Amino acid sequence: MGWVEAVVLGLVQGLTEFLPISSSAHLRIFGEVFGWGDPGAAFTAITQIGTETAVLIYYRKKIGRVITTWLRSLRDRGLRSDPDARMGWLIIIGSIPIVVLGLLLQDRIESTFRDLRIVAIALVVFSLILFWADRVGSTQRELPDLTVRHGLYFGLAQAMALIPGVSRSGGTITAGRFLGYSRSAAADYSFLLAVPAVLGSGFFQVYESLDGGVDWGPTLLATAIAAVVGFAVISWLLRYLSRGSFTPFVVYRVVLGLLLLALVGAGVLDPT
Repeated sequence: MGWVEAVVLGLVQGLTEFLPISSSAHLRIFGEVFGWGDPGAAFTAITQIGTETAVLIYYRKKIGRVITTWLRSLRDRGLRSDPDARMGWLIIIGSIPIVVLGLLLQDRIESTFRDLRIVAIALVVFSLILFWADRVGSTQRELPDLTVRHGLYFGLAQAMALIPGVSRSGGTITAGRFLGYSRSAAADYSFLLAVPAVLGSGFFQVYESLDGGVDWGPTLLATAIAAVVGFAVISWLLRYLSRGSFTPFVVYRVVLGLLLLALVGAGVLDPT
C-alpha cells in the first residue's frame, strides 16, 4: 500500500464510519475504483481502531463512568441499578452477537461478503429499511429506557454490519428507531456498543498480521487520519440528528448502490 492510498482511505474511513453509509463498503469501493484493489478486511479492521479512538475521546467521561461504576457494582450490589453500571452490562450483552457471528463467519467476511454485488445490494436494501424505521419509529425512549432485550436487538443489528454495505451505525440506529428510541439515543448507544467489538476485531487483526501481510507505515497513517476525521464527524452527526432525519443518507446509499450495480454489470468494475 502506498502513502497516497493510505491518506485517501484514512479520510474515507474517518468520514464514513459513523455515518449510516458503511465505511467498509466505501473502503472496498474506493480501492476498486482507483485501481488499488480490495484493501482487505484486515486493513479495514485496523483503521477502525482509529475511529474507535475518536469515540473513546469524545465519550471519555461517559465511558469512564460506565467502566468504574460497572467494576464497583461487581462488589457492591447497591450499585447494580445505577444507570452507568447497567450500561456496562448492556454493552457486554449487546456485543455477544457480533463476537459469535464474527468468529463463525470469519472466512466469509474476508472473502464472499466483499463481493461488490453483495455490497451494492446491501447498500440499497438496508437504506430502505433505515428509511422505513425512521418514518415509523417514535421518539418515546431515551438511553435510560434501554433494556436487556433491546440491547440484544441492537447487538443483532450491529452483527449485520459484518456484511460491507449494511453499516454498523446504520444497522444499530435502524434497530433503535424501530424500538422507539430517539435518533440521538440510538446513535449514542450505537457508538458505545461498537467500542468493544471494533477494538477487539482491530487488535485481533493486528496480532494476526504481525508476521506480515500489512504495510504498517501506511496503515498506521490511515488509522491516525481516521481518528482525527472521525472525531469531527461524531461531533457534526450528533448535532445534525437533533434536528435532521436520515433521508439524505438513504438517498445517497440508494444512488451509490445502483451506480455500483451498473458499473459491475457493465464490466467496468470486477465484483470479486
